[in-house]
Amino acid sequence: MSCGAGIDEVLVRRQGGLGRLTLNRPRAINALTLGMIRAIGTALEAWEVEPAVLAVLIDGAGPRGLCAGGDIRFLHDSVRAGTPEQADGFLHAEYRLNARIARFPKPYLALMDGLVMGGGVGISAHGSVRLVTERTRLAMPEVGIGFVPDVGSTHLLSAAPGELGAHAALTGEAMGAADAMLCGLADRHVASERLPALVAALAACGDAAALADCVEAHTSAPAPGRYDAGAGWIDSCCRHDDVGAILAALRAHPEVAAQAAAARIAGNCPTSVAVTLRALRAARADGRLEPCLEREYRLGTALIRRPDFAEGVRAAVIDKDRHPTWQPAADIDALFGHEPPQALSFG
Repeated sequence: MSCGAGIDEVLVRRQGGLGRLTLNRPRAINALTLGMIRAIGTALEAWEVEPAVLAVLIDGAGPRGLCAGGDIRFLHDSVRAGTPEQADGFLHAEYRLNARIARFPKPYLALMDGLVMGGGVGISAHGSVRLVTERTRLAMPEVGIGFVPDVGSTHLLSAAPGELGAHAALTGEAMGAADAMLCGLADRHVASERLPALVAALAACGDAAALADCVEAHTSAPAPGRYDAGAGWIDSCCRHDDVGAILAALRAHPEVAAQAAAARIAGNCPTSVAVTLRALRAARADGRLEPCLEREYRLGTALIRRPDFAEGVRAAVIDKDRHPTWQPAADIDALFGHEPPQALSFG
């Protein structure tokens, strides 16, 4: 099958009844390019109607993780070059792929081993069988680069118990296997050493029921996470609809972790934090993925044009000094009212 990506950026093949997708940029922790997004979409379109394909399985090459996210450097460089429409097109294709994965009619299994960030969450957490390991580190850290949690993550995080999703989005901190499962971003834990045996067994399955039994046979309980014990102070402090009120509550709380969360939120881009909280509250009211993707597209295409995005990427990715100088937006409403040049549809 022709991928349309760069040379072998996505390995597309059949293994028994599985359609296999392996992201193959291990030196970049499999960060998504536009070609990779298109290749995945093309494969899913074909496999959706191929009777011999019982399920799809996606994983990442190399030892570091499934996917470190979308190609943020491409978005940054497109805007700096005066061609923001290229960045718009990347987001448009990515979000349509996220919706396709969510509605894929066959089992879509994601091996969320190692680092799973940003766009990596979008190609995995919308699947029907999401498997994490003891090495999983899952995060939506966009508030740290002047952007907004996207790829449908406002939908996913708004559905997490209590205010765990708000805490994860506003801090941008990574979570392990147990916390990802508690937040509804993953379904089962599999020890990383058992992944090869699991994949081989899945390829030999003859129907969907056998697939489910196979997954169950290879799963185990994850090590305890942090959110179970911290849910009380997280819910109490993050229940507010105003960032200032959340910060005040966190700073006033005696829990050391609450103080750390306040410091982390305060260091993130103020505009992104405010936009993210509002988007999460709207997503909770929507209760569906597509309106959230549309909102994220509107916000994303607006935010990439702001100086905070260029500064955030500079500090985190280019110069790596981790000391951005933020320029808070005066009008948050204007960001939510931004009209992207191309409508996002899911036909």
